[in-house]
Amino acid sequence: MSAIALVFFQQAMASGMDCTKAATAVENAICADKGLYQQDAKMGAVYGKLIKSAPDQKTEIKNAQRLWLKARNQCDENVACMNQRYRERLESLQAQWIDSVAYTPDEIDKQVLEELRQRVETASKDDPEFALEKTLETLTVSVGKTSFSGDRDDSDLTHFPKNIPKGVTRDEWKALNASSIDTESEIGQNSYVLMDLDGDQRRDLMVKTYAGGTGLFTYFETFRRDGERFIKRTAAMDAESRAESALFTTNDRGANQAVNWIKMHGKLYAAYRDSSYGVDSVYLLNPLQINRMVPTLTVRYRYQLSVPRTQENQDNPVAYELEPDVQKALTEGLSKIDENNTTTSGQQKTPICPIPPSGPGDDDYYSFGASYYAIEPVADVPVILGNDCFIARLISWYGSYDAKSGLFAQLALRKPGSEEQGKAYSVNGRRHITQVSASIGKAEGGAAN
Repeated sequence: MSAIALVFFQQAMASGMDCTKAATAVENAICADKGLYQQDAKMGAVYGKLIKSAPDQKTEIKNAQRLWLKARNQCDENVACMNQRYRERLESLQAQWIDSVAYTPDEIDKQVLEELRQRVETASKDDPEFALEKTLETLTVSVGKTSFSGDRDDSDLTHFPKNIPKGVTRDEWKALNASSIDTESEIGQNSYVLMDLDGDQRRDLMVKTYAGGTGLFTYFETFRRDGERFIKRTAAMDAESRAESALFTTNDRGANQAVNWIKMHGKLYAAYRDSSYGVDSVYLLNPLQINRMVPTLTVRYRYQLSVPRTQENQDNPVAYELEPDVQKALTEGLSKIDENNTTTSGQQKTPICPIPPSGPGDDDYYSFGASYYAIEPVADVPVILGNDCFIARLISWYGSYDAKSGLFAQLALRKPGSEEQGKAYSVNGRRHITQVSASIGKAEGGAAN
């Protein structure tokens, strides 16, 4: 690039394009399109923040931006093409910037993670079913919390309370009102918790928003007490939605998630548990930082599965008894899950049931089929009843488990090549821990920023 063009480029990247200096057809096209211009200005702001936050990568970032500029210019005056280029680059720059400012686990965090791993592993020798839950419970803290709800109006929207709630000090109330906290929620109902999240003896704020929707979502945001105000944890990120700024999210339909606020070595963590069949992932989130690489505890289980003789009728609340040969066939089907680690969703390389010379097509024999989002498909196996082969799918509710019933699961059957409605049978499962491991990695699910 010429020296003049380079100066123009650097100015544009720092503060958005100066349209009085636009010299090319591409630059004029950007200035003539409001959406493109806004993306250019937003990218310039993110680019500037990235350069400041990662000075040791300045040359690499600038070289990558120059390459992107050449790719953008190849769009000529094609607005759709430029929109795509801007979206991709902006997403990349934002991810780099967040990585550059995100919290890096320190030695205390690593020590806490290893100690937590050892505690769970030790507890599993006496209680292989609930060692994780009981360990987290012993570390859970609730001292110093004050909770209060928002005020609802006639439209069922939530507003920040007009009057000081019980348990809130005058000093905290003054800071809350000076902080421009979201006073109204158009996506759900708000509640608030004051609690010291960073150990500075001044309580911080957590805002809990129930948004509902298909997943019955709840968002948890945190605000740091900073002088006479509360500052949102992600204030520098310019987050545009509740989901973007949430420390974590829980999904009550289509997931199995929970949070324990635990304290170890003087530090408070949101121990976010994201469960599925056979595994619990616990992410130790720093409550007032942007979390990317997170101390993670992984607990794996093995189940002893069985089909109870007494079954609940799908169409009638009255229980019924399974025929012995049916119970035996279902049990044999379950045994194949442990033996073969059978996969789902059409990943089988061989048909689950034999393919007849004529029928609806080969695809009908390799998988049980599509699954409902609120349940977790575990494995597809064959079940032989008499002379008929059925495709059976073990489904769980993302590893939901309790002391009384154990694993909450079902075995659903369908006959390939038939339009008859399938049938489901209750499955019992008792678990025991097989592995407890610790690592530092990116948070997933509702714990991911």
